[in-house]
Amino acid sequence: MPAKKKGARKGARKGGARRKGGAARKKSAGRRKSAKRKSSGRKRAPNPAFMKPMQPDAALAAVVGDRPMPRTEITKKLWQYIKRNGLQDAKERRMINADDRLRTVFGGKKQVSMFEMTKLVNRHMG
Repeated sequence: MPAKKKGARKGARKGGARRKGGAARKKSAGRRKSAKRKSSGRKRAPNPAFMKPMQPDAALAAVVGDRPMPRTEITKKLWQYIKRNGLQDAKERRMINADDRLRTVFGGKKQVSMFEMTKLVNRHMG
């Protein structure tokens, strides 16, 4: 009979592969603590590019006003106009139905998605 190799175990796998969910894993699972993020205690500063005042052109000024304002403010005013006039499509909420004022901003389109809307509105800021 050949002699057993030193350190060989009964039932050990070839290549040193470990069994998933082994005893070592089960022991450490109970000791793990969830990692908590430490907050620095201050708010994130907004990106300066979004806060730069932009001048809306005549078509966009008819909807949001003609004074220079940041992109974030223009977007807020645009959504206020859409909600106030009920221009969001009832069935497909991602779609915006254009009235006469918005049709000029949207390049003549009767309906655009809210994602396409931001692209079209950016063309009217300068």
